[in-house]
Amino acid sequence: MERTTAVIPAEDIQRQTKYCAEIKVLNQQRQVPPMAYVDTYGCQQNEADSELIRGMLADMGYEITDTSDGADVIVINTCAIREHAEQRVFGNVGALIHGKRKKPGQIICLCGCMAQEAHVAERLRQSYRHVDLLFGPQALWRFPELLRRVYLRRGRVFDVDASDGAIAEGLPVRRSGKLKAWVSIMYGCNNFCSYCIVPYVRGRERSREPEAILNEIETLVGQGYKDITLLGQNVNSYGMDLGSGMDFPTLLERTNAIPGDFLIRFMTSHPKDATDRLFDVMRNCERVAPCLHLPFQSGNSRVLRAMNRGYSREEYLDKIQALRERVPHIVLTSDVIVGFPGETTREFEDTLSLIQEVRFDALFTFIYSPREGTPAAKLDDPFTREEKQVNFDRLVEVQNQISLEKHQAYIGTVQRCLIDGAGDDPRSSLKARTAGNRLVHLNGDSALIGQFRDVRITHCSTFALFGELI
Repeated sequence: MERTTAVIPAEDIQRQTKYCAEIKVLNQQRQVPPMAYVDTYGCQQNEADSELIRGMLADMGYEITDTSDGADVIVINTCAIREHAEQRVFGNVGALIHGKRKKPGQIICLCGCMAQEAHVAERLRQSYRHVDLLFGPQALWRFPELLRRVYLRRGRVFDVDASDGAIAEGLPVRRSGKLKAWVSIMYGCNNFCSYCIVPYVRGRERSREPEAILNEIETLVGQGYKDITLLGQNVNSYGMDLGSGMDFPTLLERTNAIPGDFLIRFMTSHPKDATDRLFDVMRNCERVAPCLHLPFQSGNSRVLRAMNRGYSREEYLDKIQALRERVPHIVLTSDVIVGFPGETTREFEDTLSLIQEVRFDALFTFIYSPREGTPAAKLDDPFTREEKQVNFDRLVEVQNQISLEKHQAYIGTVQRCLIDGAGDDPRSSLKARTAGNRLVHLNGDSALIGQFRDVRITHCSTFALFGELI
């Protein structure tokens, strides 16, 4: 098989490096070093993309700031997965006009998934004229070139042409921490769930070459990173476009073979592509964390068909059983949508019963949000938001009780935790994460940050554990 995914030629990446250097020269002529602010909405992939944007801005001579006040360049990296996120972005972008009036030379950029939606781009073009630059995920690697065009005052720049996307290697990255790192192994999605806008805005699935991924992970481990998460819209379909026989379980095995004291996580997994082979690798690889985020979205098979999820309730439950047979202490989390168009109360009860049967450690719960351009947005939806809210509240109550009971089972146990920062709970000076990614509050010296340490769990709440150092 020949690879179908396009790879950006090295000379095109070098041209972006040249544009970075040109802008840096301009910035060095300023009396005061210019500041840049990047605000991120949405998923971990957006977080990883923002780290690339910060890397390019740093190469252009900007100092990165954590506030938009007085920034010379503001980049808003957006999420289109739900209407609420979009409205927050519009509200916050609208408010930026006041800062721009005080600082007319300020450049405001909007990128990410929202930018790739045609109706959003048109709304910004017509009603948010203080936005200077708009570009979608597929154009991210060309950010220096696009910003340079804005600098040269050739008018507002909009780069949101539809594209299947490509792979760009060699971009600079400025990571948000020194212990945990995101590593994108693939981009885009081929699944076309009927409610989801992602395949339309992020393009088709495309995988990075395994050697590029493994080299990046080796570098991170050498730099002291302890918790590395492999990212993709559906990591389980990694490698299908490479034609090399490399699949995701094999990539996990090769990552596990890298020397060092670190944990490997990954997300997101699509249930239809989660195989016994993956579960075997999770059991056999000591550096692969014993946790899995496996979105089920609905516990009713008719609703799952309407969602175009590619599996039934029974098939999902079979996968959970197969996983738990191999990794008995697996920490399971999931996504669930309440109120998909046409979902009846009886069908919602199937979702509730699945939650009670599986007993997830935690859930990310959402009321259905129609996305323009998706098939589900055209479906009849006879139920009101208030009716959906009643079911949503019931679901949250059931899951919170399960989460509390799950946490209570930790009390008295000893967990190997990565101490990853100063505490944000007034009772604790440090916070940490178990291998299963459960939050632990504890007390200790700040010199322990960055170390794996054994912690005895003493008590808990619904959302966190509390412990003491051994």
